[in-house]
Amino acid sequence: MSLLDVFFGTLDVTLPVFAMVFLGLALKRVGWIDRNFVDTASALVFKATMPTLIFLSLIRADLGEAFDPELMAFFAATTLGLFLLSWGWSLWRVTPAERGVYVQGAFRGNCGIVGLALAASMYGDYGLSAGGLLLGVVILSYNVFSVLILAIYSESHQADWQHILRHIARNPLILAVLAALPFMWLDIGLPRWVMTSGDYFASLTLPLALICIGATLSIRGIKASRDVAVGASLMKMVTLPLLGTLAAWWVGFSGRQLGLLFLYFASPTAAASFVMVKAMGGDARLAANIIAISTLMASLTITSGVFALRVFGLI
Repeated sequence: MSLLDVFFGTLDVTLPVFAMVFLGLALKRVGWIDRNFVDTASALVFKATMPTLIFLSLIRADLGEAFDPELMAFFAATTLGLFLLSWGWSLWRVTPAERGVYVQGAFRGNCGIVGLALAASMYGDYGLSAGGLLLGVVILSYNVFSVLILAIYSESHQADWQHILRHIARNPLILAVLAALPFMWLDIGLPRWVMTSGDYFASLTLPLALICIGATLSIRGIKASRDVAVGASLMKMVTLPLLGTLAAWWVGFSGRQLGLLFLYFASPTAAASFVMVKAMGGDARLAANIIAISTLMASLTITSGVFALRVFGLI
């Protein structure tokens, strides 16, 4: 296969995902969708359609193939390492007032939407099932580390760990994973009409979520961004995915495992980081700028990363 074939094959994976993001941006600019639509649609995706998608993909999956404790343990350990690395860098380059927002923006990726969409695009049912199980680790580690760093550098808010743990325990995505496990272990099937109806509902998830991401991007906010937002975005989209993927390759991951890890490490900053920063009294504008810049960078950096991994025969 020639390099040109590999390149166009890579575009087949990444372009459909990012085309939906830019479609959302365009629809917002021409006034076809507004903030109320985005808020309602985002809530529908998070609370209903995405849990349905994860649930159905898991009960169809081969548990022996999708459940990968080594992959989950590696992702958790590497996320801790990347979190500490971004924190250490911020001690040297970022002021204390901006440090918590910088660190969260630099390590917390949008795996639940962008990462999962790319995994599904690249690996189909395996990407959805293995990626869905991995989301449990993602949600737990990202929330704990984010609260920790924001609490340390917050002047007026302290972390309410009981509230955070309750929030994590009630997360619809985690509940979807837990609900699917008995069906997977006991090989319980559902009626065909239930599965078909669920598929119709779940099919709304990825296009609707990606359109909402695009609709929340603010070009004006990007123009007004400061150096720290660009620095956090470069850390998130270039440095940490490169280090995380190299570490995964070094310990022996390859093929679909390595590809899934790269897509999760390389996902742009999660929109949920803005909500957490705002709730804990941080610089919400800086958080929004990091989300916008990293999301726009993702189309280039993720496409380049997948292309490089394929050229070297690693995935």
